[in-house]
Amino acid sequence: MAYQFGKIRVMVVEDNPHMRKLLKALLAAIGVGEIVEATDGGVAWMLMKQNPVDFALIDWEMYPVNGLTLVRKIRTEPDSPNHFLPIIMVTGYTERERVMRARDVGVTEFLAKPVSAQTLAQRIEELIERPRPYVRTREYFGPCRRRKKGGIYIGPERRAELGA
Repeated sequence: MAYQFGKIRVMVVEDNPHMRKLLKALLAAIGVGEIVEATDGGVAWMLMKQNPVDFALIDWEMYPVNGLTLVRKIRTEPDSPNHFLPIIMVTGYTERERVMRARDVGVTEFLAKPVSAQTLAQRIEELIERPRPYVRTREYFGPCRRRKKGGIYIGPERRAELGA
């Protein structure tokens, strides 16, 4: 399905100026209306409080505040501007362990570098067409980490929502 992204407001959090410029160009190419940029997680945190966005593209490795730290703050800090913000982690680190770590701190989608306009648009469409419900447990708050359709959860907290 083709979308018009003209009213979407996106934050790009990337320390590399060339990659930040490329991500902004790709977002503009698919029609994103407004792009806010930040050079690291600390700057992004301050800007998010001043400029609400619809979703964020966040790089993993940044200094002084990296992407995972920023995602954790967005999901868990009491003064977070939006605990439910859809987050696409954009990184060259695609090892399974890294993908799982990103998922476990609350990343909504994962996008491997190099990035194309097509793959970026697909991830944004995922956010729109298949929004994931949010889950709160003792150790986690964020989008549901299970992507399998159907199936019954049989983990240790399976009865918690039933009051058992």
